[in-house]
Amino acid sequence: MALGTATVAYELRFDAGRICLDLLATTHPEERFDSVEVLGAWIVGAGLVPSGTPLTHVDPSWLVGFRELRGHIGQLVRSGLAPTALRPSYDIALARVNELARVAPPAPRAVRGEDGALVRELVGPPGCEELLGAIARDAVELLTDPVARAGLRQCEGDNCPIVYVDSSRGRRRRWCSSEVCGNRERVARHRRRAALARV
Repeated sequence: MALGTATVAYELRFDAGRICLDLLATTHPEERFDSVEVLGAWIVGAGLVPSGTPLTHVDPSWLVGFRELRGHIGQLVRSGLAPTALRPSYDIALARVNELARVAPPAPRAVRGEDGALVRELVGPPGCEELLGAIARDAVELLTDPVARAGLRQCEGDNCPIVYVDSSRGRRRRWCSSEVCGNRERVARHRRRAALARV
């Protein structure tokens, strides 16, 4: 499945540090999962399947499944960032993520590529539940690992809801992306200084 011409690489981001957090980023600045083509591009870009894996069997029901899982993971992750009284919906989200994590991810195998080197491919076409299971397992690992969980950060960019794992030296990373939100902040700071200089 090829990436649609309307979707550019900038729109699909894979810089949050975990697959489950990259899934959360698909809502910003607008819904990215608006077609099966974009979902297929995200599945490949996230590394859930090897490049070149046929995804012609992906249908609109997959969009529903990925959006649902995204909502559940978002609730769990954001509750950990701003601890408040947990609502019953937290337990529902946790139960659903745990249920999906029980499904085994697609089975890989090594085969000889055209140049003779070993490459990874899947034993068969990946199922939606298998891919959701891989993401849910990543979320369970993140949420139960105290070190990784301690590195969770909300982007400091204006109106940016992206959550990422800060693995920088000294844990001083402020933005989901220095090129995106960091650049916006630097431009805004420059404009403020320029405006003050003109006064």
